[in-house]
Amino acid sequence: MSTVHPPEGTAGTDTRDRPARLTVGVVGAGRVGPALAASLQLAGHRPVAVSGVSDASQRRAEKMLPGVPLVPPAEVLQRADLVLLTVPDDALPGLVTGLAETGAVRPGQLLVHTSGRYGVSVLDPALRAGALPLALHPAMTFTGSPVDVQRLAGCSFGVTAPGELRLAAEALVIEMGGEPEWISEESRPLYHAALALGSNHLITLVAQSMELLRKAGVGAPDRMLGPLLGAALDNALRSGDAALTGPVARGDAGTVAAHIAELREHSPQTVAGYVAMARATADRALAHGLLKAELAEDLLGVLADEGTGTGSAPGDGPGTDADDDENGPEGNDR
Repeated sequence: MSTVHPPEGTAGTDTRDRPARLTVGVVGAGRVGPALAASLQLAGHRPVAVSGVSDASQRRAEKMLPGVPLVPPAEVLQRADLVLLTVPDDALPGLVTGLAETGAVRPGQLLVHTSGRYGVSVLDPALRAGALPLALHPAMTFTGSPVDVQRLAGCSFGVTAPGELRLAAEALVIEMGGEPEWISEESRPLYHAALALGSNHLITLVAQSMELLRKAGVGAPDRMLGPLLGAALDNALRSGDAALTGPVARGDAGTVAAHIAELREHSPQTVAGYVAMARATADRALAHGLLKAELAEDLLGVLADEGTGTGSAPGDGPGTDADDDENGPEGNDR
């Protein structure tokens, strides 16, 4: 197996005068795998094989990795020194077991998965077959287009690997332009939950906000939200809970009740999410001294009423009538 050397510059460095050091294969041509392989190619490695089932994944592979042949997963492992397993989390254990049982895994082969949920233990069947296991999870959202390669510059990667492979894992991340962040095996699920909470739910919240603004008559909700959300994100990253603003942090119970009444009328599926986030915000604002205790009682009363379906608020009269099923939670995937 070729040795992984420290990078010479960034992933965007011209490496035409440097020999390829690892042959790279991709199993699962979703949005992540081709982008990582293309980034490794810029760093001097050589993609040699990719597998993809759907027409969309095959088109993506052809676009991101032109000239790299599409072959079955077992053949990807046969051709590559470093194999990226970039399949959905739930499919990963079965894929690893199947590859190991069919003898596709070669001793000394670097086997890298990109799941945030798992550490390296999910690769144990391949480890027993002699593979070298790495977990490299890019903390980035992917589009399936060449812009993803650019976004890897400065992107943090959650890295988990056996101690003897730690330097190799970190070197690969740096060669892709990323920043390695060591995550212990037992902390992977918590790490992944934290990222999903911050990024995936943010997309849901922004999409809901844009829909509501359109209903309110705003012609360009993206243009309205862009500066506001950009400032809010920057403030949150700089100051944490001290950046909290708005009616919940101020304890404006009447305003929160009015919000909920409007949501129940125009977008009942968003009520449960609004109430849940308002409760969480109130708890954090109270804990950090931003929400005065004397104002919190009425506010929490409004939110508690919503939890029981009554929808009433102090000083605002009876809440908007609604059937129980209108106030039920709307499930959102990661």
